[in-house]
Amino acid sequence: MSVIFLKLSWGGDPTMYEHYWQQVGEKTTVVIRGWQHMSYFSDVSNICWFLEPELAEEIARVHRVVGNAVTEGRHIIVGTGSSQLFLAALFALSPRDGPEPVSVVSQAPFYSSYPSMTDCLKSGLYKWAGDAQSYSKEGPYIELVTSPNNPDGNVRRSVVNRSEGTLVHDLAYYWPQYTPISSPADHELMLFTVSKSTGHAGMRIGWALVKDQEVARRMIKFIELNTIGVSKDSQLRAAKVLKAVSDSSEHGGTWEGVESFFKFSYRVMAERWKLLREAVNSSRIFSLPEFPPAHCNFLNRVFEPQPAFAWLKCERDIDDCESFLRGHKILARGGKHFGVSPKYVRVSMLDRDNNFNLFVKRLSTIHL
Repeated sequence: MSVIFLKLSWGGDPTMYEHYWQQVGEKTTVVIRGWQHMSYFSDVSNICWFLEPELAEEIARVHRVVGNAVTEGRHIIVGTGSSQLFLAALFALSPRDGPEPVSVVSQAPFYSSYPSMTDCLKSGLYKWAGDAQSYSKEGPYIELVTSPNNPDGNVRRSVVNRSEGTLVHDLAYYWPQYTPISSPADHELMLFTVSKSTGHAGMRIGWALVKDQEVARRMIKFIELNTIGVSKDSQLRAAKVLKAVSDSSEHGGTWEGVESFFKFSYRVMAERWKLLREAVNSSRIFSLPEFPPAHCNFLNRVFEPQPAFAWLKCERDIDDCESFLRGHKILARGGKHFGVSPKYVRVSMLDRDNNFNLFVKRLSTIHL
C-alpha cells in the first residue's frame, strides 16, 4: 500500500478520472486499422504539419466552450505532452547569438521538474537560474509562469517584468474543476495538456497556443528534430476525448445519461478538498493555503480554487514535513524540490478514491 501512496503523493497520476470515462463507455472508443495513419504527415498546408486536423478542431472548440484561452490568431502546436512543448519553447525563445546561455527562471515554489528539465542536456542555449523573485541579472531571460501554480495552486503573474524577457505561460491547470475561469487567457505562448484537463496522462498529448509565427516555426523544428512529429494514434484518441468533453459541456447537466465532464470533476474536487480540510483541522498540526472565492464564467458560480495538488505545511516545531509524514506511512514530496522550505510538502488530489480516502484517514489520526 505504501508504494501506491508514493504515486498519490509524488507523481500526480490523474487516475481520479477513470470512473468518469468508464461511465462514458464506448463514446470515446477509437478504432485504427493497421493500414491507417502510416505517414509522417498529417496536414502539409499547416505550419504544424504533423498536427491532425481533427485534434486542431477539438482543441479550438474546447477552449471556445470553456472560455479559458484565446485561440484566434494563434498557431496550435501539438507535442508529446506539455513537457516536450516546454523544451521546444526554450529552444525557440533562446537567442542564437548570445555570449552565454539565456537564464530560465520561475517564482518559487516552482514546478519541481523545471530545473532538471532545463539543465538535463546542459544546453548551450539556456540554463536554469532559479527563483524569479530574486533574479537580478541584466540581459535576456525566459520566465516560466505556471497559473494556477504547481505546487501551491495560486494564480500567478510574471514577476521579473523587464523588456529583455520572454514569457512561457504553463496553464495546465486552468480548467474549471480546479479554479474559477474568469476570462480567456491571452498570452504570447501558452501550454496545455490532456493529462490534467481530462486525466489522460498516458496519451502523452499536449498543445501550445503560439502567437508569433517565427517562434511557432522554431518550436515545430525542435519537435521535428526530437521525435519527427507526434503519434497520430494518440492525437486521434485525444480528439475523441476532447470532443466528448465539449459535447457533454454543451448539453448542460447531463449528456446521454452521463453527468457533464466538468460538473463531475468539479464535484469530486470540491468533495475531496472538503474532506482534506476537515482532516487538517482535526489534526491541528498542519495548515493549507486559503484561496479567495471568485466567479467562474463557465460554471456560473462562485467558488474557491480547489487545486490538483495540496500544498501542506507542517506547523509547530516540525522542520522536515516529508520525513515527519513518512514516519506516519504517508509519502510526500518535500518543499526543497520546489525551491522552498522543507516544512512544506506537495500531495496529489487526483488519485483513485481508495488511495485518497486512505491518505485522509491517516492524516486525520496524526496528533502530537
